[in-house]
Amino acid sequence: MEIQIAGLILLLFLWGLWVWRHRGAVADEQLPPGPPRWPVVGNLLQLSFSAHESFTKLAAKYGPIMTLQLGSMKTVVVSSSAAAREMFKTHDAPLSGRMIYEAMKGEHGTEGSLITSQYGPHWRMLRRLATSEFFVTRQLEAMKHVRRRCIDTMIRHIEEEIEGGVHAPPLDVGKFMFIMSFNLIGNLIFSKDLLEANSKRGKEFYYHTRKVMEMAGKPNVADFLPALRWMDPQGIRKKTQFHVNKAFEIAGEFIKERLLLREKGNIIISDEKKEERKKDYLDVLLEFRGDGVVEPSQFSSWIINVIVFEMFTAGTDTTTSTHRMAMAELLHNPAALQKLQAELRATIPPNATSKKTHLQNLPYLDAVVKETLRLHPPLPFLFPRMAMKHCKIFGYRIPAETQVLVNFWAIGRDPKNWKDALVFSPERFLVSTDSKDFKGQHFDFIPFGSGRRMCPAVPLASRVLPMALGSLILSFDWALPEGMSPEEMDMSAQMGITLRMKVPLKAVPTRHKRRRFD
Repeated sequence: MEIQIAGLILLLFLWGLWVWRHRGAVADEQLPPGPPRWPVVGNLLQLSFSAHESFTKLAAKYGPIMTLQLGSMKTVVVSSSAAAREMFKTHDAPLSGRMIYEAMKGEHGTEGSLITSQYGPHWRMLRRLATSEFFVTRQLEAMKHVRRRCIDTMIRHIEEEIEGGVHAPPLDVGKFMFIMSFNLIGNLIFSKDLLEANSKRGKEFYYHTRKVMEMAGKPNVADFLPALRWMDPQGIRKKTQFHVNKAFEIAGEFIKERLLLREKGNIIISDEKKEERKKDYLDVLLEFRGDGVVEPSQFSSWIINVIVFEMFTAGTDTTTSTHRMAMAELLHNPAALQKLQAELRATIPPNATSKKTHLQNLPYLDAVVKETLRLHPPLPFLFPRMAMKHCKIFGYRIPAETQVLVNFWAIGRDPKNWKDALVFSPERFLVSTDSKDFKGQHFDFIPFGSGRRMCPAVPLASRVLPMALGSLILSFDWALPEGMSPEEMDMSAQMGITLRMKVPLKAVPTRHKRRRFD
């Protein structure tokens, strides 16, 4: 078998060498500039495991819009705010396709997926449903108490970890944040904590979801060398589908239970009383009725599963990544941590209740979140796009089916846009006369993307990120493990499905006076 694989690779190499020597010089001249490439593998050997850093270094030599050949995958990388503005303002429609990687290819195609569906009527229907029913302001405000409860549970779990000890142990901060995010999505969709102590199914769903995110974040040679796709040489597609199917089985059980409950009139019977269950996103999906022409007349159980699963995978890892990096930067910059603590504790009195909203009175907290997203975007390339038809950017030709990556990691660190670009300085968002938001119109600050395929979860993220981070800083005094100084912290990151720290963040919490805010 190994001899056969070696022979196949040799044939591919020889074929690629022939194509490379006979390629059309005129067509190449019309493409954005880029580094010379090898036969078959293209520019893959010029990339490190931190592709966002490799692309940034190459862009410094070849320009803010450049062409790379990643195996057989032609890729254009946008690395400046000016090029991003041109892309999103002028060419958003032709560049609204989605590049589908092998790990994303399921047994039923991309139907039901807001992330992987190609731009068109089906995708617009999914987007409209998400923005009008899940991420709409009225629904998010109605579910404020759910966010508060999930965050309070996270605080309580940290308290339980340090309770009774003379010296609190260093804790994996990211673990608590991920569980909080996972339970929050579970409540918004299923109206339940999936990771409660006695929920075996919830823990199994959590396990399989995590495995899918792990598989999807691995570099897959089959994405770059199509001739190897049938082999699935790393087993990524097979393993991903196994865990997807297991997660779908569990979610299917939740859906069946909901259907039975709806047949009974949505009445929950407890020992104390009967009460009507409040509507959640699963109800929205079950009640959907389309026109039966460009939209399904109603969602199949498979489509509901896809939508539900995608909410978990897209919503938990990105939130956790941002929280983890914010805590790391604050511990790495004690002056910023002290300033944030002072703002929180001066603004929010002891025993504050959720009847008063404090978020709008915490500008430094808002600035810390924005500065974290600038330096450490959870998705350094946003979501990869694909050219649905050819277009031109700055006079360069972008052929149809080209992968287009926006390197926001580079844009957020561009010294042309940001003074002291590599320094963590939340103050820059306080002194700027041009107040930057998440709405995708400030092209030097687009952590959630821009245009048609901008992340629809911005309204939820803008509420959860400051509330959860503020609660952690308000409720505890945080320190690095004994003997470690801020200068010794390893702040390097690596790519998975999101950007994450190479060395998991561990910190020591000490309980402060009990306070809460919304």
